Amino acid sequence: MLITIAAKWIVVLFGVYIVFCGVIMLVKPAKARELLRKAGSTNLINYGEITFRMIVSLGLILAAELSRFPNIFSVTGWFMLFSSFILYLIPRKLHQSFSLKFAEFLTPNRFRILSPITFLLGSFILYGILK
Repeated sequence: MLITIAAKWIVVLFGVYIVFCGVIMLVKPAKARELLRKAGSTNLINYGEITFRMIVSLGLILAAELSRFPNIFSVTGWFMLFSSFILYLIPRKLHQSFSLKFAEFLTPNRFRILSPITFLLGSFILYGILK
């Protein structure tokens, strides 16, 4: 039970983080773009990011039954976990080049346009886990 409670709070923190990302995308889109460019740029950033994803995925999987949407949380968690393993296996430079291309596509105005979706996603996570 303790592990499930810890998993729930990992998901809560993740939801808050996603809401915060939405705010940053709206208020400081150039900063959000700069951060996206750094994804995969060093071993520490690359594997730290992937490890963070894995911790969140396990949180989603383990806390799914406590949520309002157990199937959505579970499937999302398993998808994130599986994709994290793939990211561990692909070369870091490939991950970085994908991030750089995506950062070029996501201009500051596009970040602003996407920010409400990010904010809503974080809110959905919080609503789903805090019942």
